[in-house]
Amino acid sequence: MGNKPLSLIELFLIFTKIGAILLGGGYVILPIITNELSKKRNLISEDEIVNYFVLSQSLPGIIAANISMFAGYKLRGILGAISAFFGVIFVPFWTIVLLASILDKIINNSYIQGALWGVGIALIALLLLTVREIWQKSSRDLFFYFILTLALSALINLNMSPVIVIIICSFIGVLIKCIARRIKP
Repeated sequence: MGNKPLSLIELFLIFTKIGAILLGGGYVILPIITNELSKKRNLISEDEIVNYFVLSQSLPGIIAANISMFAGYKLRGILGAISAFFGVIFVPFWTIVLLASILDKIINNSYIQGALWGVGIALIALLLLTVREIWQKSSRDLFFYFILTLALSALINLNMSPVIVIIICSFIGVLIKCIARRIKP
């Protein structure tokens, strides 16, 4: 999509920036990475990023690291995946090291508690943006709403593990695609 390929250092710096503003974990990376790689730089399509996000949730590990490696691989191969991975974890890693060393001194600070309250509200907004991004890219038909209702019921009413729900919905998705291929001539 983009004109000039990024250097590995440019890729590292882009993902360092993403990692620095990625509060709340991997679920809020979708709007941030979409804005940075698709809207601002036109490097990867929004559909590809959503696919990377969905795939990243299905794999073990940190969602932000997984999606960064997919995007880095798309842009620069294996070295791009490594560069993006180290970029996205660079700031959080050193922040954790710093905070761990002074944790006892800051945990009961009212200003820190106020800041965390504000961050929590911002995270809710970012999660809603993530839902909107995936919602816009989903094909919605009657069957979609049926499966969505079943998944939500399993999570909320039956207190079912999200992992089990993801596995079941993935199986249903594969089954639907297999049936659709057999029906089409």
